[in-house]
Amino acid sequence: MDRLEEIRLSGNTIGVEAAESLAAALKAKSTLKRALLSDIFTGRLLSEIPQALKALCDAFEENPLIELDLSDNAFGPAGAAPLIDFLSNTKTLQILRLNNNGLGIGGGTMIAKALQAWADKAKAENRVSTLHTVICGRNRLEDGSAPSLGLAFAAHGTLKEVRMPQNGIRPSGIAQLVKGLRVCEHLEHLDLQDNTFTAKGGKALAKSISSWPKLQVLNVGDCLLSKRGGLALADALNRGHNTGLTHLHLQYNEIRADAIQVLAEAVRQHLKELKHLELNGNQFDPEMREAQALIDALAVWSHESALDDLDDMEEVDSEEEDDEEDETDEEDELVQKAEANEKKEPLVGRGDSKVEDELVSQLEKTHI
Repeated sequence: MDRLEEIRLSGNTIGVEAAESLAAALKAKSTLKRALLSDIFTGRLLSEIPQALKALCDAFEENPLIELDLSDNAFGPAGAAPLIDFLSNTKTLQILRLNNNGLGIGGGTMIAKALQAWADKAKAENRVSTLHTVICGRNRLEDGSAPSLGLAFAAHGTLKEVRMPQNGIRPSGIAQLVKGLRVCEHLEHLDLQDNTFTAKGGKALAKSISSWPKLQVLNVGDCLLSKRGGLALADALNRGHNTGLTHLHLQYNEIRADAIQVLAEAVRQHLKELKHLELNGNQFDPEMREAQALIDALAVWSHESALDDLDDMEEVDSEEEDDEEDETDEEDELVQKAEANEKKEPLVGRGDSKVEDELVSQLEKTHI
């Protein structure tokens, strides 16, 4: 075990005493690179988890860790605090996985501040950040944590992969996130599925996408881009800044035929690497010329099978087609629709709201 490089404890249940014993053993492992600790607190009291996490994270400060996975541990916002010292002081971490932890606004903001402190220290020491992957989906981050996360992403500037699906982030938060990511010119994979963009978020993404010439995967499915947002994104792709795109997920976004026509031109002129395209559940007729133009464009690059089945399309009634409501009214309607859908979904850590409120209050006074 002298050259231990990876520990995998996923699916176990670890209490405070076991975590402290494990931490004591790991401190001496100067070769440890990966700690894969998803789903390790099943059946544990919420009050136990922060102490156990703190012991482990303190040990990781002694290791040259490059990957930390704490996904599927429902520790809520209280579980973010034990990560602060490690994330603020690491000089080696490359991959951070915090998926489905119920962090909430308070926990998400705390993680963002720790990432910011890490980036600030690297800059002060004239080091380039090592961080390139952040996976933080299903955490109810919402708009409240988006400003801090956007600033932290920009401060690092090294991100290649960001996955933040199902976080209840609204148009303003989306705009702040993608603005921060503009600095990350090496971004290859962006997944913001099942958040709420509307035209505002779609236009912000369209404005940012030219900053990512190495982008390969873009997943903004189930994001309610809307007619205007979908068209703005199609226009941006048609400018030819993302020629390496291989996977584009745009399903269930209320995208109309005008955007499909532009997207077809983008594929024909610029997206020769596109091998997977999801457009099901949008608001255009798959039998009309725009859809055929898209299929023909994919065929130019021998990618006829790239397009998913268009078997669940949404119809646009005549009143909606003729509606000239302003963008603000449209966004309000789409946000309300998203909120109604989210109320039907079970959430992790509903009982943590009081803890989260206290964390948010504390963070207003905190300087990491």
